[in-house]
Amino acid sequence: MKKVLVIGYVWPEPNSSAAGSHMMSLLRLYRQQGWQVEFSSPAQTTEHMVDLSLDGITAKAIQLNCDSFDAYISDYQPDIVMFDRFMMEEQFGWRVDKVCPNALKILDTEDLQCLRQARHQALKAGRELEKSDLFGDLAKREIAAILRSDISLIISSFEQKLLVDTFNINPSLICHIPFIINYDSLPTTRKIFSERHNFITIGNFRHAPNWDAVLYLQQLWPEIRKQLPKAECHIYGSYPPPKATALHNAKTGFLIKGWAEDAYQVMEQARVCLAPIRFGAGIKGKLIDAMITQTPSITTPVGSEGMHDNEAWPGVIAKNEAEFISAAVELYSNEQTWLKLQAHAEPLLKTRYNGELLSEKLIHKIEQTVESLSQHRLNNFTGAMLKHHTMMSTKYMSQWIAEKNKH
Repeated sequence: MKKVLVIGYVWPEPNSSAAGSHMMSLLRLYRQQGWQVEFSSPAQTTEHMVDLSLDGITAKAIQLNCDSFDAYISDYQPDIVMFDRFMMEEQFGWRVDKVCPNALKILDTEDLQCLRQARHQALKAGRELEKSDLFGDLAKREIAAILRSDISLIISSFEQKLLVDTFNINPSLICHIPFIINYDSLPTTRKIFSERHNFITIGNFRHAPNWDAVLYLQQLWPEIRKQLPKAECHIYGSYPPPKATALHNAKTGFLIKGWAEDAYQVMEQARVCLAPIRFGAGIKGKLIDAMITQTPSITTPVGSEGMHDNEAWPGVIAKNEAEFISAAVELYSNEQTWLKLQAHAEPLLKTRYNGELLSEKLIHKIEQTVESLSQHRLNNFTGAMLKHHTMMSTKYMSQWIAEKNKH
């Protein structure tokens, strides 16, 4: 029985974020193999974190910049260590190499943060993305973590291609695993057009692209409301700050609803999902939720990026404000258009997010890499070079802080 240690950037909150939901899919997949799984994190516990023990997963609080982690991992002796985002690989990867050098190292990127930051910079500057935006310090750190890991899980097909074509990452180091959807466990009945009312958007308010989308939606809403005076826009998401709740306006139908216990339940009540995403990376959980509940969506090219290729989109991808507003009014008003676009959801889910096929793909990649780990690492000279002591500023900074904290 393999022993898996997952080092989390935060404790999983599957009802708060797509990242939390995706993490739980991976943890449950490892448990399904009969593997022992422990989740550890230096983060503070939260009100919405999941009870991991319900899935037979143990939990352990760990500390940053502390040698206690070395003793902990030496005692646990994992066969596989998975880092939740590159910052955890930076903090703990060198310690894993030192204490458990034969453990397979997996990096779950969730999304490429360097891409998200670069797009945000370009948006704030009011211009198109430039290569110089992308090739900043954050990219150097994130790409280095990918190279130091044995396998990196990439959620977006766009980002998979970006890593190979732009950053010259060897494809053998990458495994494209989007959201793992167990289609058989999903409800088989859905509310019909006439039973649904209002627009919806949902997303963790602490995630910058989500907050930007809410602000942008506030700009678009008056024109939509003008043409649909009875419609409301319901905005759900965990951790709404005062600046978000201040946007609540019953008179205009722009309603900040906050935390949703069940995203599927609130999504299914709505007729159309609005996701005017102007920057970001990865793939969007709200749009997956919309597909699952067969709620047609209106989004942007950034919003739909990496979520489909040649498959028809279950909604509209609007390239500008006028297209977005026009699509919102048409999709909300016209049942025939709504039904036509709704019908694209099920085929896309089944072909691209097939949980059974994706699970088999990941487990095969893990087992194949474990069997040839020495050769796999030998083929990754750049990764070995990055582990060399002259490149390990993070290690020495951590050791300095650990010593400082002793006094």
